[in-house]
Amino acid sequence: MKIKKGDYVTRKSYNHDTIFKVLNIQGDICYLKGVDVRLYADSIITDLAIYEDKHKDNFEKVAEDIELLDRSEYFFMPAKILHFDGDAEYLQRCLNFYKKVKIKAVGKVVKEELLPSKIYKYLQEYHPDIVIITGHDAYYRKKGAQDDINNYKNSRYFCDSIRVARKYEKSHDKLVVIAGACQSSYEDLIKNGANYASSPKRVNIHALDPAIIASTIALTEKNTPVDLLETLSKTKYGSNGMGGIKGNGFMFVGYPR
Repeated sequence: MKIKKGDYVTRKSYNHDTIFKVLNIQGDICYLKGVDVRLYADSIITDLAIYEDKHKDNFEKVAEDIELLDRSEYFFMPAKILHFDGDAEYLQRCLNFYKKVKIKAVGKVVKEELLPSKIYKYLQEYHPDIVIITGHDAYYRKKGAQDDINNYKNSRYFCDSIRVARKYEKSHDKLVVIAGACQSSYEDLIKNGANYASSPKRVNIHALDPAIIASTIALTEKNTPVDLLETLSKTKYGSNGMGGIKGNGFMFVGYPR
């Protein structure tokens, strides 16, 4: 079967471990984007196999890991989320997930390098409780040590955006910042003010990982501690892919409905 632009494929040499979408084909080289994992790659076309199954998000399974609300005699006001993503497809998947778990969220597609100059006006406009700063990233091992932020694709832009967010709201308890993408400089993101960040072991992360963490915080009652280790365990690669600091939930609970 001839592989064409838009097809879903896997790589034979990687034992078909990741599903990709074909973005472009030049000669015998295919340029790919991870469907679930926030990853760009390229591959010789002969190493690719068509992914036969129809891909779809299993929101039911992911939502099971998040404590959904018991709509009894109480009413609930979850945190408001503002989600910035450099990738429109990943953002839409996250917005679909927020809708599934009944959380109010606003999404903005902003390229990573442009976000530092745009984030403040959106923060002022939407006044979120939780802000997500994500998209694509990569650690270029051939360039040098992982503690040099210049050896990353977009980590420096994430850090710049975090610093702007912290100028808007200094307190980690009043504004939760979740930042990073695949292989991001975790230590730099945390040092610059993120509550949660990727990637402690410089691994790839799932497209929904930031949304899963944000939803867990948004659906945890105000002033109730969020279980850090349990929250990280809900993500694709656990604490290898995401890390963070302890904090409290943001949801108000009222009575009667």
